[in-house]
Amino acid sequence: MQPELDTIQSVLSAVRREVAKVIIGQERPLNFALIAIVTGQHALVEGVPGLAKTLLVRTLARVLRCEFQRIQFTPDLMPSDITGASVFNMRDGVFEFRRGPVFTEFLLADEINRAPAKTQAALLEAMQERTVTVDGTTHVLSPAFTVFATQNPIEFEGTYPLPEAQKDRFLLKINIHWPTAEEELELAHRMLRGDAPEAALERGEVQSVLDTDQLAQLRNSLSAITVREELVNYIVELVRTTRSYDTILSGAGPRATQALLLASRAYAALENRDFVTPDDVRVLAQPVLEHRIIVKPEFEMEGTTAADVLVKLLADVPVPR
Repeated sequence: MQPELDTIQSVLSAVRREVAKVIIGQERPLNFALIAIVTGQHALVEGVPGLAKTLLVRTLARVLRCEFQRIQFTPDLMPSDITGASVFNMRDGVFEFRRGPVFTEFLLADEINRAPAKTQAALLEAMQERTVTVDGTTHVLSPAFTVFATQNPIEFEGTYPLPEAQKDRFLLKINIHWPTAEEELELAHRMLRGDAPEAALERGEVQSVLDTDQLAQLRNSLSAITVREELVNYIVELVRTTRSYDTILSGAGPRATQALLLASRAYAALENRDFVTPDDVRVLAQPVLEHRIIVKPEFEMEGTTAADVLVKLLADVPVPR
């Protein structure tokens, strides 16, 4: 195994150990969040309130020594509320640009689907180009800029559905589910001891594992993860099949192919391997493709979800051996 891969795996293991001091369980969401970070992409996070979505991102920011900002998206949120605006300096007689909260490294966009289209478009530019344009001037964001955008899967009143182009900019969708009985019991005991999950973060018990420069090196090292040609063909076949599948109205585009390749490499690193397996691709297929496909209305009315369709699709497409 190459030295840079050893470094990736030791760092990722250290990150998970530090995050475990705060977050109880949620191993799968943590792995998917790390995949978004180490690939330099963004993640859509879905889960009901109270499942530590904000706490997970805050903890990762602390562990990776990245600046963290949170924006609560509301129907009256304007683009300038997130990007910043030019303000007249009366003393100097000039306009000065005041940076908004998007100028950070880890951005939690809470309930992103509550913001109107103009505001979502401003965030889309930041996600896509890692720049912000105000009054004709372009401002560059941090290379570590990563968006974690949350949605409530139940409450849709007063929301604006995300445009397909914006959803396509998210590498994957992280579904956060209820904790197990054992995990919830541990949480209860920690609360009784006065040791709530947030307390470890506030007391400074969580250590930083690397900084933004080292994170950039980590991202570059992923190219050393081997992907066999038959697996590349398998990924392309999976994505292309979504465009002709009988229950899918609109399939995934070419960016989904790139996303599945990137995510599979990062997952292999998390699993302490320097090569991608078919199982890696199958594990990542749902989080990468689910938000990129639209189920035909007649099947949706019968209760069929995108996740259900992808389970069947994975069973239908032959797996390379």
